[in-house]
Amino acid sequence: MRERIDVSPGLVLRRWAMRDAPSVMTAFADPLMREQTSEPIGTVHAAEQWNAARDDEWDSGSAFAFSVVDDDDGIVLGHVSVGAVNRRHGIGWVSYWTTATARGRGVASRACRTLALWAFRDAELFRLELGHRVNNPGSCRVALAAGFAVEGRQRQKLSYDGSRFDVELHARLATDPDPCQ
Repeated sequence: MRERIDVSPGLVLRRWAMRDAPSVMTAFADPLMREQTSEPIGTVHAAEQWNAARDDEWDSGSAFAFSVVDDDDGIVLGHVSVGAVNRRHGIGWVSYWTTATARGRGVASRACRTLALWAFRDAELFRLELGHRVNNPGSCRVALAAGFAVEGRQRQKLSYDGSRFDVELHARLATDPDPCQ
């Protein structure tokens, strides 16, 4: 399976590398990102462990994570992943995030569209799912722009700091039209 994919001029998806540990640490220092991982990532060592976990998942075939990188200067702009891979049913769970400097520039939606095509072709999956808290309209815009249709709401699925949040579920099938065409 390809470990590097050109998204558009100047944007690349590539498999995470240990050299990315400082970028991972910086990304998770953002208050919006702290809830996106089960363990704090406040040191280079913790970021290296996060990267190592992505490698282990890739090697086992349970998840495939890519860094989203500015091809001109090598700066990490975000992350896209298809995880919870179920080979029997051809299903995967898509997740994504961007660094503070990349938000609002279409980076996540372009990367997510590219990841979906890769997952259908290279990973041979048929259905991709994702979910976002309903109070996160930016994540919803990413999902819709990447061709993921709304399928419903999961009531009070997530809990952060003692508050429960509804999640909107989206999915994209290998037979769905490419949103760019």
